[in-house]
Formats: sequence, structure tokens, C-alpha cells
Amino acid sequence: MKEYQTKNPYNGEVVNTYTQDSTAYIKEKINKALAIEASWAAMEIEDRCELLTNVAELLIERKEQYAELMTQEMGKPYSQGISEIEKCAWACDFYAHNAEDLLADEVIETDADESFISHDPLGCILAVMPWNYPFWQVLRFAAPTLTAGNTALLKHAQNVTGCSMAIEKLFLDAGYPEGCFQSLKAGHEEIEKLIANDGIKAVTLTGSEKAGKSIAGTAGKNLKKSVLELGGNNACVVWEDADLDQHIDTMVTARMQNTGQSCIAAKRFIVCEGIYDVFLEKFTAKIKSLQGGDPMKKDTFIGVMAREDLAKELQKQVNDSIKQGAKVVLGNMRNNAYFSPTILTDVTVDMPVFKEETFGPVAAITKAKNREEAIALAANSRLGLGSMLFTEDIDAAMDVISNIPDGAFFINDMVKSDPRLPFGGTKASGYGRELSREGILEFVNKKTVYIKK
Repeated sequence: MKEYQTKNPYNGEVVNTYTQDSTAYIKEKINKALAIEASWAAMEIEDRCELLTNVAELLIERKEQYAELMTQEMGKPYSQGISEIEKCAWACDFYAHNAEDLLADEVIETDADESFISHDPLGCILAVMPWNYPFWQVLRFAAPTLTAGNTALLKHAQNVTGCSMAIEKLFLDAGYPEGCFQSLKAGHEEIEKLIANDGIKAVTLTGSEKAGKSIAGTAGKNLKKSVLELGGNNACVVWEDADLDQHIDTMVTARMQNTGQSCIAAKRFIVCEGIYDVFLEKFTAKIKSLQGGDPMKKDTFIGVMAREDLAKELQKQVNDSIKQGAKVVLGNMRNNAYFSPTILTDVTVDMPVFKEETFGPVAAITKAKNREEAIALAANSRLGLGSMLFTEDIDAAMDVISNIPDGAFFINDMVKSDPRLPFGGTKASGYGRELSREGILEFVNKKTVYIKK
């Protein structure tokens, strides 16, 4: 059987060695999920919510342990790992307190004596998850999906296998029945077989556009529902009246958190010319002040990228844009998996750093003549995850919300996920929604019940 290693991207040391699950063992896990399916779905929802509360408590108890594991496997700055685990606990608490209401029957007045919509679980759901937020990406899927009465199989990114196994143990330790949530040590070649298996009722993916197309095609071929949360190249629009003193820290965090490895990061900064010079000065100064170095140190904000090949890919996007006329204001230095915080100006719509997703600490800045051009540039993308606009003119900002057809529009704050709000994209950023009421209803059968007495 195939073996693979997880490696610390900061120092290159091997974290662990794993043996990939065989096809036969994966089938055993599917059968285990099917064996628990009926009893889990029949469990009272308040009992499932109690187990989810246990998960939230264990997350807080173990947050230092989990944060260190993320730092070791994908280089996340330790302090940001702590925040990630705390956010996971928040999502669990949200669904533990609200799932019963969110899943309640919807009474509809018709000619029947009684008619309503019930929300029944679909069964076993496959989740294919990425490495950049190893716990959050999984928990924001698992908390609502399991609480709705489904079971789950996780195919995580191989470089965060330790996190994947820790999450399975987390649910077991919280009291979930064996087979309810299982982690697979599977390669990409197993995904098509998994989706085709009759035991799998639906699939969700957070990942690249290429992976999304592959998953969607396989799911469609097998008549399985899919939810896709794919990439983004979110615009951060800065109108000429923006309060930079109040918001510059937010703008920098929007690009540089998680060492820039976030689908909802601000990747394209579109700045009106009236404030451009002041913005560039303040933005550059703030990025220069960010603490880099060993991601295990609590004051480190910029760490290494998750793998060296990812840093090389980012470097190519930057260098290709420079060849087309982009100017380097700061950075563009790489050392193995480390890529320095980078600012590019004179960025145009045909450059890779404008039209592609840059998954790392690179800010591409484009000057706009006025507000109208800024909004038009923001909307000029194949992707549609989210946009942010900084301005003191809230009425004018409200008027342009529909001009950018993204899944989210934030005014005077960075795009972020919140358990209380739906999260997802449009266009090449995917379809379906996670979190909030919409997220917990993605993997249920909305069944019409019609009763004549």
C-alpha cells in the first residue's frame, strides 16, 4: 500500500508517515456509515445538539494542541490557529443552540387539513476539503450536516492528515457513534469511486476550480447533489472618501491573514486616484510592520506557505505580471516555502495577478479614475466569492451592491465567514451555501407532507 509523509513547511522536517487506505478499507468505512445511518437519523435532535456542544467544549480545551498541529503540517501562524479553533467552537455552539429551530417543519396553508415541509437527512455525505483552514473548513461542514442527521466521510488534503485524524477523534471523544464521522486517508484517484458508490448520497468540495469541475462532473454523472466552494480573487475597493486611519489594518489583514492563503482574501485592491497615494503609503507601511518568522512564535503574523510548490506557482504569477508591466513596491522574494509579503502596482486586467487567484501574500493594486470605474473593475472577474468596499458614503455603497454579482458584499469590513450568515460564491467560485440556515438545509430532503383527514 502507498505511503506518504506530512512535512513541516517551515523547517522541512517530516511530521508523520501514513499508509493510504486501501479500496477495501474505504468500502468498510462506507459500510460502517451505512450501519449507523438509521439510528443516527432517528436520534432526537436535542441529543445530537448536546453532542455538538461537547465538540465545542473539547475544541476550546484542545485549542493549543490543534493550533500546534496546524502549524506543523501547513505552517499556519500559531496565534491564527488558536483563532481558527475558537471560530470552530463558535460554529458548533451556533448550531447546537439553533438547529432545532432551523430544521423545524415549515407549515404551509393549502387545501389539506395539514401540510408542511419536513427536513429529512439524506444519508452519508462525502466532504473533500483543503489544507488552508484544516479545522474550520471541516467543522463548518460537519457541524450542520451531522446535526441534521446525516453521517459524513472526510477526504482531507494529504498534507494535513494529522488534522484529519484529530477531527475524527474529536467527534468520537465527544460521544458521537462510531461510523458517524470518519476520516479517509485516500488519494485523489479514489474520489470518483467514492462518489459513484451508492452509499454516498451527496458531495461537498472546498477547493480549486479544476477540482470543482471534476467533482461536479462525477456527481452529475451519478445523479448526486454537490456543493462547491471554489476559489476567489476578491476585490477590495477603496473610494476616495475612505477612512484609512480606521480601516487600513482591516485591509491589510484581509490580504495577509493565513499568509495570504485564503479563498476570501482581498486579492485585487482597486483604489480611486483621489486617495491612491495616501493609501499606498499607509498600506505599504503597515505591511512592512508585520512580524514574520517562525510560525510557532505567538507574535508571528506572516509565516511560510503550506508547500514550496505553491510558493513557486505564486512567484510565476507575480513574475509574469511584472513582464507585462506591473511594478514591485515591496517583496517578491522567495526562499523555499517562504514568500515575502509583496505589493504590486500598475496592475492591469490582463495580468495574472488580476485575473487569476493568487493564493499567497501578494497584493495587486490597480488605480481607478473614479467610483464607477472602480466598481466596474471589481466586477471584472470570472470568480464571484465576495467583494469589499471602503467608503464613508454608505448610501452610495448600498446603491452598487447589485453591480458586483458575488456571493458576499461587505462595506467597511473584510469578507469573512460567519455561522449566522450564508457563505458561498457565484460564477467560477462555485454554487450552494454553507453556514446559517441555508447551510444546514443543503443536505436534507425537503419533503412535502400533505394530510387529508
